[in-house]
Amino acid sequence: MSLEQAVSAPFATRQLADLGATVIKVEPAGGDFARRYDTVMAGQSANFVWANRGKQSVALDLRADRDRAMLDALIAGADVVVHNMAPDAARRAGIGVDELVASHPSLIACEISGYGRGGPRSDDKAYDLAVQAEAGAFSVTGDASMSKVGFAAADISAGMYALTGILAALVRRERTGQGAAVRVSMLDSLAEWMSAPLYGAV
Repeated sequence: MSLEQAVSAPFATRQLADLGATVIKVEPAGGDFARRYDTVMAGQSANFVWANRGKQSVALDLRADRDRAMLDALIAGADVVVHNMAPDAARRAGIGVDELVASHPSLIACEISGYGRGGPRSDDKAYDLAVQAEAGAFSVTGDASMSKVGFAAADISAGMYALTGILAALVRRERTGQGAAVRVSMLDSLAEWMSAPLYGAV
Protein backbone atom coordinates (compact mmCIF):
# COMPACT_ATOMS: atom_id res chain seq x y z
CA MET A 1 0.00 0.00 0.00
CA SER A 2 1.32 3.45 -0.82
CA LEU A 3 0.34 7.03 -0.01
CA GLU A 4 1.99 8.58 -2.99
CA GLN A 5 2.02 11.39 -5.51
CA ALA A 6 4.31 12.60 -8.29
CA VAL A 7 7.14 10.24 -9.28
CA SER A 8 9.48 8.89 -6.58
CA ALA A 9 7.16 6.64 -4.55
CA PRO A 10 4.95 5.76 -7.54
CA PHE A 11 8.04 4.61 -9.47
CA ALA A 12 9.16 2.40 -6.57
CA THR A 13 5.76 0.81 -6.08
CA ARG A 14 5.18 0.37 -9.82
CA GLN A 15 8.21 -1.89 -9.87
CA LEU A 16 6.75 -3.87 -6.98
CA ALA A 17 3.57 -4.21 -9.05
CA ASP A 18 5.66 -5.34 -12.03
CA LEU A 19 7.13 -8.05 -9.77
CA GLY A 20 3.64 -9.31 -8.93
CA ALA A 21 2.71 -7.38 -5.77
CA THR A 22 -0.82 -6.10 -5.26
CA VAL A 23 -0.25 -2.36 -4.90
CA ILE A 24 -3.04 -0.16 -3.57
CA LYS A 25 -2.32 3.47 -4.35
CA VAL A 26 -3.91 5.88 -1.88
CA GLU A 27 -4.46 9.28 -3.46
CA PRO A 28 -5.70 12.46 -1.80
CA ALA A 29 -9.34 13.40 -2.30
CA GLY A 30 -8.46 15.48 -5.38
CA GLY A 31 -6.32 12.71 -6.89
CA ASP A 32 -2.59 12.50 -7.52
CA PHE A 33 -1.60 15.86 -9.04
CA ALA A 34 0.68 14.00 -11.46
CA ARG A 35 -2.44 12.86 -13.33
CA ARG A 36 -2.65 16.43 -14.66
CA TYR A 37 0.96 17.05 -15.74
CA ASP A 38 -0.30 16.70 -19.32
CA THR A 39 -3.06 14.84 -21.18
CA VAL A 40 -1.16 12.88 -23.80
CA MET A 41 -2.22 9.41 -22.58
CA ALA A 42 -5.99 9.38 -23.19
CA GLY A 43 -6.42 12.41 -20.96
CA GLN A 44 -3.85 11.47 -18.33
CA SER A 45 -0.19 12.42 -18.15
CA ALA A 46 2.59 10.27 -19.55
CA ASN A 47 4.41 10.37 -16.20
CA PHE A 48 1.33 9.20 -14.33
CA VAL A 49 0.58 6.30 -16.67
CA TRP A 50 4.25 5.22 -16.70
CA ALA A 51 4.64 5.28 -12.90
CA ASN A 52 1.28 3.79 -11.94
CA ARG A 53 0.56 0.90 -14.25
CA GLY A 54 -0.62 -2.29 -12.62
CA LYS A 55 -1.95 -0.68 -9.43
CA GLN A 56 -5.31 -0.40 -7.75
CA SER A 57 -6.26 3.08 -6.58
CA VAL A 58 -8.48 4.68 -3.96
CA ALA A 59 -8.92 8.37 -3.08
CA LEU A 60 -9.13 9.10 0.67
CA ASP A 61 -9.51 12.27 2.70
CA LEU A 62 -7.48 11.50 5.83
CA ARG A 63 -9.33 14.21 7.78
CA ALA A 64 -12.59 12.27 7.42
CA ASP A 65 -13.10 9.61 10.10
CA ARG A 66 -14.45 6.99 7.70
CA ASP A 67 -11.58 7.45 5.24
CA ARG A 68 -9.02 7.40 8.03
CA ALA A 69 -10.48 4.12 9.33
CA MET A 70 -10.17 2.71 5.79
CA LEU A 71 -6.52 3.78 5.64
CA ASP A 72 -5.82 2.16 9.02
CA ALA A 73 -7.41 -1.07 7.79
CA LEU A 74 -5.27 -1.00 4.63
CA ILE A 75 -2.13 -0.50 6.72
CA ALA A 76 -3.08 -3.34 9.07
CA GLY A 77 -3.41 -5.72 6.12
CA ALA A 78 -0.28 -4.60 4.26
CA ASP A 79 3.14 -6.23 3.93
CA VAL A 80 4.69 -2.93 2.83
CA VAL A 81 3.63 0.71 3.28
CA VAL A 82 5.33 3.44 1.26
CA HIS A 83 4.81 7.19 1.39
CA ASN A 84 6.56 10.23 -0.04
CA MET A 85 5.25 12.81 2.40
CA ALA A 86 7.69 15.02 4.29
CA PRO A 87 8.78 13.14 7.46
CA ASP A 88 7.24 15.64 9.89
CA ALA A 89 3.97 15.76 7.94
CA ALA A 90 3.83 11.96 8.00
CA ARG A 91 4.38 11.89 11.77
CA ARG A 92 1.61 14.46 12.27
CA ALA A 93 -0.69 12.23 10.20
CA GLY A 94 0.27 9.22 12.33
CA ILE A 95 2.02 7.40 9.50
CA GLY A 96 5.69 8.02 10.25
CA VAL A 97 7.72 4.90 9.53
CA ASP A 98 8.85 4.45 13.14
CA GLU A 99 5.27 4.74 14.40
CA LEU A 100 4.00 2.29 11.79
CA VAL A 101 6.62 -0.35 12.61
CA ALA A 102 6.04 0.11 16.35
CA SER A 103 2.33 -0.58 15.81
CA HIS A 104 2.88 -3.37 13.24
CA PRO A 105 6.20 -5.10 14.05
CA SER A 106 6.31 -7.20 10.87
CA LEU A 107 5.56 -4.26 8.54
CA ILE A 108 8.06 -2.85 6.05
CA ALA A 109 7.47 0.92 6.16
CA CYS A 110 9.32 3.14 3.68
CA GLU A 111 9.44 6.92 3.48
CA ILE A 112 10.86 8.87 0.56
CA SER A 113 11.57 12.51 1.33
CA GLY A 114 13.50 15.31 -0.25
CA TYR A 115 16.14 15.84 2.42
CA GLY A 116 15.77 13.11 5.05
CA ARG A 117 14.88 13.67 8.67
CA GLY A 118 16.59 15.52 11.47
CA GLY A 119 18.32 18.20 9.43
CA PRO A 120 17.42 21.86 8.92
CA ARG A 121 15.56 21.08 5.68
CA SER A 122 13.82 17.88 6.76
CA ASP A 123 10.32 19.27 6.24
CA ASP A 124 11.05 21.30 3.10
CA LYS A 125 9.13 20.47 -0.05
CA ALA A 126 11.41 18.89 -2.63
CA TYR A 127 11.23 19.14 -6.39
CA ASP A 128 13.23 17.11 -8.86
CA LEU A 129 14.59 20.26 -10.52
CA ALA A 130 15.89 21.71 -7.23
CA VAL A 131 17.42 18.44 -6.07
CA GLN A 132 19.19 17.97 -9.42
CA ALA A 133 20.78 21.38 -8.95
CA GLU A 134 21.72 20.71 -5.32
CA ALA A 135 23.25 17.31 -6.10
CA GLY A 136 25.38 18.77 -8.92
CA ALA A 137 23.64 16.96 -11.79
CA PHE A 138 23.42 20.22 -13.75
CA SER A 139 27.22 20.21 -14.04
CA VAL A 140 27.44 16.93 -15.99
CA THR A 141 24.95 17.52 -18.80
CA GLY A 142 27.73 17.78 -21.38
CA ASP A 143 27.43 21.47 -22.18
CA ALA A 144 29.30 24.56 -21.06
CA SER A 145 25.99 26.03 -19.89
CA MET A 146 24.35 24.18 -17.01
CA SER A 147 20.93 22.60 -17.52
CA LYS A 148 18.78 19.97 -15.87
CA VAL A 149 18.87 16.33 -16.84
CA GLY A 150 16.02 15.72 -19.29
CA PHE A 151 14.13 13.28 -17.04
CA ALA A 152 13.24 13.11 -13.33
CA ALA A 153 16.66 11.86 -12.20
CA ALA A 154 16.26 12.75 -8.52
CA ASP A 155 12.83 11.16 -8.25
CA ILE A 156 13.88 8.04 -10.15
CA SER A 157 17.07 7.54 -8.13
CA ALA A 158 15.10 7.80 -4.89
CA GLY A 159 12.52 5.34 -6.21
CA MET A 160 15.27 2.87 -7.10
CA TYR A 161 16.88 3.05 -3.65
CA ALA A 162 13.45 2.71 -2.02
CA LEU A 163 12.82 -0.43 -4.07
CA THR A 164 16.23 -1.85 -3.12
CA GLY A 165 15.64 -1.14 0.57
CA ILE A 166 12.15 -2.65 0.51
CA LEU A 167 13.33 -5.83 -1.22
CA ALA A 168 16.23 -6.23 1.23
CA ALA A 169 13.85 -5.69 4.17
CA LEU A 170 11.46 -8.32 2.80
CA VAL A 171 14.32 -10.85 2.59
CA ARG A 172 15.31 -10.04 6.18
CA ARG A 173 11.71 -10.39 7.36
CA GLU A 174 11.46 -13.78 5.67
CA ARG A 175 14.44 -14.90 7.76
CA THR A 176 13.74 -13.13 11.06
CA GLY A 177 10.07 -12.09 11.09
CA GLN A 178 11.12 -8.50 11.79
CA GLY A 179 9.72 -5.51 9.94
CA ALA A 180 11.80 -2.45 9.10
CA ALA A 181 11.71 1.31 8.71
CA VAL A 182 13.32 2.26 5.39
CA ARG A 183 14.25 5.91 4.82
CA VAL A 184 15.36 7.34 1.48
CA SER A 185 16.04 10.95 0.54
CA MET A 186 16.08 12.31 -2.98
CA LEU A 187 19.19 14.39 -2.30
CA ASP A 188 21.15 11.46 -0.86
CA SER A 189 20.09 9.22 -3.74
CA LEU A 190 21.09 11.56 -6.53
CA ALA A 191 24.28 12.60 -4.72
CA GLU A 192 25.24 8.90 -4.67
CA TRP A 193 24.66 8.69 -8.43
CA MET A 194 26.91 11.77 -8.74
CA SER A 195 29.73 10.28 -6.66
CA ALA A 196 32.18 9.53 -9.48
CA PRO A 197 31.93 13.04 -11.05
CA LEU A 198 32.23 14.57 -7.57
CA TYR A 199 35.35 12.51 -6.78
CA GLY A 200 36.81 13.59 -10.12
CA ALA A 201 36.17 17.26 -9.34
CA VAL A 202 38.16 17.26 -6.08
